[in-house]
Amino acid sequence: MNVLIVEDEKKTAELLKELIEERSDYLVVHTCPSIESTVTYLKKHQHKLDLIFMDIQLADGESFDIFEETEVRIPVIFCTAYDQHVLKAFKSNGIDYILKPFKEEDIHKALEKVEAMKSSLSKGLEPDALTIKNLFADEPAYQKTFLVRHQENMVPVRVSDIAFVHLTNEMVNIYNFKGQKNVIFKNLEEIESSVDPAQFFRINRQMIVNRDAIKEISPYFKRKVIVKLPFDIPEKAVVSRMKVTPFLDWMEKPE
Repeated sequence: MNVLIVEDEKKTAELLKELIEERSDYLVVHTCPSIESTVTYLKKHQHKLDLIFMDIQLADGESFDIFEETEVRIPVIFCTAYDQHVLKAFKSNGIDYILKPFKEEDIHKALEKVEAMKSSLSKGLEPDALTIKNLFADEPAYQKTFLVRHQENMVPVRVSDIAFVHLTNEMVNIYNFKGQKNVIFKNLEEIESSVDPAQFFRINRQMIVNRDAIKEISPYFKRKVIVKLPFDIPEKAVVSRMKVTPFLDWMEKPE
């Protein structure tokens, strides 16, 4: 199988090539270091390729932009140091998602998934929901820990200990269930995409709430609702009007 590597770090690309070609039936035919070079290469040579290993964070942007510039018709295995792009990756021809720094067994397991899918298709079988679920059984979990600022140090906080996240005065603070808060150097969009959406809900532009922190929901003016949390905070936890229906639906869904 002919493989294209999209990776802007030369040493990482070389290591990836070495690990892929340990399997005798795989050949890395080219490496592209940027979005622009990848688009150009795919427009000319995609018909010769069977698989792409693609980093998400490239020097000139996120590799998802490639899919806006050209139609990609072959499977992609994404490699990245961040795990907040899982769902977007699987919507972009992704068949696996490997976190850096990757290990030899990570690459081999990903290639085994490729071969399993290829075997199903060669037999004329349409992958059903169970087949796809099995192929993605090792999909990365959501983030379990965040680093927050505590005095002059950085300390880990488990996501399960977070009651809610609040943006105030242009600072993002994480509150635990005891009411203690710490500054985190991430924006709400990054945090929202990193945590399990079955457990956390962004109720408005300033706040993400843990399901386990919600004690009570009360009506509020203009068809909004207000969430009662385990402790009092200066600003009310108001669910914006447009989010009330999906929020209530989310609360009734099984965890």
